[in-house]
Amino acid sequence: MGFPDRIERTLELAHSPERVWQALTTADGLGTWFGNSAEVDLRVGGQAVLTWTSGDKATLTIERLEQPRVFGYTWSLYGLPADDPRRTYVEFTLAPSGGGTTLTMVESGFAQLPDDLHKTAFGGNTTGWTNELGELVAYLDGKS
Repeated sequence: MGFPDRIERTLELAHSPERVWQALTTADGLGTWFGNSAEVDLRVGGQAVLTWTSGDKATLTIERLEQPRVFGYTWSLYGLPADDPRRTYVEFTLAPSGGGTTLTMVESGFAQLPDDLHKTAFGGNTTGWTNELGELVAYLDGKS
């Protein structure tokens, strides 16, 4: 396939891995920066449900959990119906760095889509991660 399969972002954060972990994996954290509210069943096979004031919802199925280092989940592809079985995999990796944390986010699985759907999903999520990771930084810095 001639198009990208993954979105990858790396952030240097002035917060401990434990603080970043809390932002990524708790209802209070996710429900502030990644949605307007969240419910989290924090275990492999558990789900996190994000809700926005618009009424939109996203369900994340937790696939990998290595506290406070790796948080991974699958979720539906942007632009496809929620009941479509195709999913992408998102993984956050946290590493101590100086007095803070290096956070790497990778979302993969876009290559399973045909060209027309790939453009919508990959483009939508590329823009979405720019916005959402900015909101994560604001949340961590106490500006949300």
